[in-house]
Amino acid sequence: MSAHWKKLSDPRAAAEACAHHVIGRLDEAISGQEFATFAVSGGSSPKLLFQILAATKFPWDKVHIFWVDERCVPPTDDQSNFKLAEDFLIRPAHIPGRNVHRVLGELPPPLAAQRYVDDITDFFGLEPGEMPRFDVVHRGMGPDAHTASLFPGEPLIDDREHIAAPVYVEKFHQWRVTLLPGALLAAKHTVFLVVGEDKQEAVRAVFKEEYDPKKYPAQIASHHGRGVAWFLDDAAGKLLD
Repeated sequence: MSAHWKKLSDPRAAAEACAHHVIGRLDEAISGQEFATFAVSGGSSPKLLFQILAATKFPWDKVHIFWVDERCVPPTDDQSNFKLAEDFLIRPAHIPGRNVHRVLGELPPPLAAQRYVDDITDFFGLEPGEMPRFDVVHRGMGPDAHTASLFPGEPLIDDREHIAAPVYVEKFHQWRVTLLPGALLAAKHTVFLVVGEDKQEAVRAVFKEEYDPKKYPAQIASHHGRGVAWFLDDAAGKLLD
């Protein structure tokens, strides 16, 4: 397994350690190239991470922001992962609009996914079959061990050919657009920020159970990803001791 984990005392300490790690990786990226690419997630835990990142003295105008997944809602909707990042990272850090590559969640899901793939393909200059190599991908995990919008049992968990796709999440009766395992695994660095007591069984399963990504989707990164770091609070990491 190529992942390592750090357990911190509380959600804020976990978010601070994660932010420090992210800034370090982005800094490495812009030391060798013109800009860095950073794919972010939504959910409950990134808000604190985004606030800490936005307050960091960093040349954010050299960072291009992408999304790991997005709910198929307008960008002004409170469920929008774009809106969360815009409110707590993009605007406070003054990231220029031209650096923001959002999923157009207001469009029909197949079209939103295609437009996102086209944007990524153009930006990275990809040939057919090539995957983007994001400098840093930030991910979370649900209590069911889902990550991105890849939930247990989802057939797309086996897809290594495509960059992104629309996916219907039965649990929430909602369409989403998500990056697929091929693109997630091609990332140079992946950080997971996972906090809260409700995540402890999923964290244990990802690290301790046999490899079964259809059951524990977050295992994909832990077993196959390069440069994967997990930041947990005490509650989430309780069963790893």
